[in-house]
Amino acid sequence: MARADHTTRAFDQDLRDLAQTIAEMGGLAERQITEAIEAFKTRDSGRAARVIAADATIDLKQRAIEERAIEILARRQPVADDLRQVVGILRIANELERIGDLAKNIGKRVVFIDGFDIPRKSMRGISHMASFIQAQCRDVLDSLARRDVIKALDVWTRDADADRLCTSLFRELLTDMTEDPATVPSGAQLLFCTKNLERMGDHATNIAEVVHYMVEGQALAGERPKADTTSTPAFRGRQELSTVG
Repeated sequence: MARADHTTRAFDQDLRDLAQTIAEMGGLAERQITEAIEAFKTRDSGRAARVIAADATIDLKQRAIEERAIEILARRQPVADDLRQVVGILRIANELERIGDLAKNIGKRVVFIDGFDIPRKSMRGISHMASFIQAQCRDVLDSLARRDVIKALDVWTRDADADRLCTSLFRELLTDMTEDPATVPSGAQLLFCTKNLERMGDHATNIAEVVHYMVEGQALAGERPKADTTSTPAFRGRQELSTVG
């Protein structure tokens, strides 16, 4: 009995350590999002360069979580709820690592567009979407910390709103590029920024699904709400036509 109690306490400590590390990684990813967005809004290439450099720290956290989770699975052989917690944290670490990559990508775009004149309307549109995605990521990390399924479901549902913002911005940017070919170089970079933000939202939604799985013990029923048409063949065809000139 004493050995079993010791094993249980040791495993509980392992889970607390994993939870602490994923919380730290979430904080780093959230900071990366904030810094990337602020670098974009202020056209601060120095700040963007720091975002790019800081991505390595998130990568290190992800690898540390992966190695620790694999060690726990091998040594403790958890089942049921304990297994879900370890697997869930492992999956979330991968999602956060991708969010960090996307923040880094935005940083790279900021460096590129530093010398271009960006229309105020485009800046406002992307800034609005960035604020929405920032809130999505903040809320889903809060739902993870609190094991709040209701909040996770709210993030999951709002993903369709992120898709609509992305589609609207894509259309505006493509229209501008079609009407004024001189805006194509900067417009293409803004399209990349928009899509990177939309993908951040997708990863936040993935985390929401994992939170639900960790707490409820089952996957969310039904298909995820989607409203993104920027990846459809018809939309891609319009994009290609708009950039021919």
